[in-house]
Amino acid sequence: AFSGKDPTKVDRSGAYIARQAAKSIVASGLAKRAIVQVSYAIGVAEPLSVFVDTYGTGAKSDAEILEIMKSKFDFRPGLIGKNLDLCRGTSNGKGRYQQTAAYGHFGREDTDVFTWEKVIPLQ
Repeated sequence: AFSGKDPTKVDRSGAYIARQAAKSIVASGLAKRAIVQVSYAIGVAEPLSVFVDTYGTGAKSDAEILEIMKSKFDFRPGLIGKNLDLCRGTSNGKGRYQQTAAYGHFGREDTDVFTWEKVIPLQ
């Protein structure tokens, strides 16, 4: 549950960057399906792990797709907030997140507000 969570917390920001990465893998034609998993530990700047599974639909191996993805995405918690502009808005981003109360956080078309929905081209 994201409600009430500060946008800098990895519960929220990690889910957003994983969504953007998976969506970018599929939109770039690297796979027909993809899941991106990221795990974090308190006080550790780098994620403990970043994992990609394309369920056998990848145009390349999952390991190759992971390296391509990691070259375009920075999964460090502090930079996720900066790169996705998560604190923009009123009162530490809360006005912005009120829009997620109706129709949720994902599958939105307004990439100016829902920056995590923007596809990053991957080669």
